[in-house]
Amino acid sequence: FFFVSIFFRTKMLHRCISASRRMGRPQGIRTLFQCMAPLLARRLPFLTVPSAQCTDGDVDVYAPYDNKHIASIPSTDAAGIETALTTAYSVFQDRSKWLSTSRRVEILKKLCTLMEERVEELTIEAAQEGGKPYVDSKVEVLRAIDGINVCIETLRTQAGTEVPMNLNASSAGRLAITRHEPVGVVVAVSAFNHPLNLIVHQAIPAVATGCPVIVKPAEDTPVSCWNLVKLLREAGLPAEYCQAVVTKDVVNAEKLVCDPRVAFFTFIGSAKVGWMLRSKLAPGTKVALEHGGAAPVIVAPDADIDLAIGSLS
Repeated sequence: FFFVSIFFRTKMLHRCISASRRMGRPQGIRTLFQCMAPLLARRLPFLTVPSAQCTDGDVDVYAPYDNKHIASIPSTDAAGIETALTTAYSVFQDRSKWLSTSRRVEILKKLCTLMEERVEELTIEAAQEGGKPYVDSKVEVLRAIDGINVCIETLRTQAGTEVPMNLNASSAGRLAITRHEPVGVVVAVSAFNHPLNLIVHQAIPAVATGCPVIVKPAEDTPVSCWNLVKLLREAGLPAEYCQAVVTKDVVNAEKLVCDPRVAFFTFIGSAKVGWMLRSKLAPGTKVALEHGGAAPVIVAPDADIDLAIGSLS
C-alpha cells in the first residue's frame, strides 16, 4: 500500500505541474494549489529530540492563496524548549560527539543529492505555504542547494592562519597558529518570505561549522523548514545537531533565544522584533540581525513610466 500511495502521489504531482505550466499565471497557480492541497494536508512530526514532549497543541498552517489547511505541527511548550536547549548544549560540551570536517562535508553533499532528487516536491510545498508562483519557488529551491554547496566549498578553502613568530627574543624558535572551532549552540529565527532558502542560510552554516542548531521558522511557513531538517537527518546528521521548533507562546520563544547557553543568535525578520530580542540576549551571545526594508526606488523624470510601474510592482 505504501509504494502504491507514493506512486500515485508522484504521478499526480507531475500532472499538476504540467497543467500549471500549460495554463500560465495565475490560472496555473490556482490549478496547482487546488490539486495539490489534498496531498499536502497532514500532521508533521515533532522535530526536537525524541525525549522532548509537546503539550501545547498544534500550529495549523494554511495556504495564503485559498486558505486551505496544509499541515499541523506540534507547538513546543516550555519543557520542550528546555529539552532542545539542554540537548544542543550537551552535545557541544562533549567533544567526543563533535563531527569531523570530513563527516560534515559528507552529510552536506548527501543533503544536496537528496534535495536535487526532490526539487519538485520542495518547490510545490514552498509555493503552497508561501503563496509564491511555482517558477519563483523553484528558483528558491535551486538557490538553497547552491547555498549548501557554498558551505561545502568554504570548508574546503578556509582554515586557520599562522601568527608571525621569531620577531623578538620571546618569540624566537616558536610557532603559533590559529584554528577554527565551533562557537557553540546556534539559535536561528527565520522569516516567511523565503521559507526554504532563509533557513538554509541560517542553519546550514551552523551545521557546516559543527555547531548544534535549533531552528524556529515563521509560524506561517514552517513546512519547508521541517522538510530541510528531515532531509538533514536522512543525510546522516545526528538529530541533536539540528532541531526545529514552533511555539504559540512568545515567552517560550524568548526563553529559546535569550538562554545563556546560546552562543550565537541569527535572526531574519522585522527590525522591531530583532532589536527587541537583541536587547534581551544573555551576555556574550553573538548576534546577526537581518531586517527587511522598504526598498525605496528613484524613478527619473525621463523614465518610461508604464514600464517602470510594471517592473516595480
